[in-house]
Amino acid sequence: MRALLVEDDEAVGDALRRALVSGGFRVQHVTSGSAALAAVAEAEPDVVLLDMGLPDRDGLGVCRGIREISRVPILAVTGRGAVSARVSGLRSGADDYIVKPFLVEELLARIDAVLRRTRGLGVAPAVSAGDVEVDLARRAVSVAGEPVTLARKEFDLLAALARREGAVASRGELLDEVWGVVDPSAERTLEAHIGSLRAKLGRPEVVVTVRGVGYRLAR
Repeated sequence: MRALLVEDDEAVGDALRRALVSGGFRVQHVTSGSAALAAVAEAEPDVVLLDMGLPDRDGLGVCRGIREISRVPILAVTGRGAVSARVSGLRSGADDYIVKPFLVEELLARIDAVLRRTRGLGVAPAVSAGDVEVDLARRAVSVAGEPVTLARKEFDLLAALARREGAVASRGELLDEVWGVVDPSAERTLEAHIGSLRAKLGRPEVVVTVRGVGYRLAR
């Protein structure tokens, strides 16, 4: 089993690496969010241990970036113990959350539990809604077999809906996941992007409005 350890603190990283090795993992240790995204894209590990306070990028953004290309299990390892921080981490795509300090036995047990829940998911697949196909791994969209070019945020929005496979995403969840904000005043930006996305797809019925809640992808 291969573990990607994302931790910028040398002492903490070394301790975690030794703990993982003791649990039978081969460990790749990187110290930045950019390196983590590159490592997942190059050779997907079996599990990612992600520090949420990285020097170059916010851990929530890194988590969302990994979710754009992979369903690899992510365990957020951090000193942020507040409930709001844990909720944000899970909504950004983490499968579990462990707060420092912790025992090695707890870490390995949580990794084992995450692997049991997610084993076999692998790289994020293409998701279809009618004749609209969203390839999450390649960040590509096609309608009736013809490629459609979307702006980055438009694709991020469509991908957020596609990953839910028909389940409703609230406006707050989409704002947090795509723009990193939860300010209700930003809902006009969300609505504008929804309108633009529908127009570019030429399939307005694919993005369904759930009144008073948010949006979902038609299946």
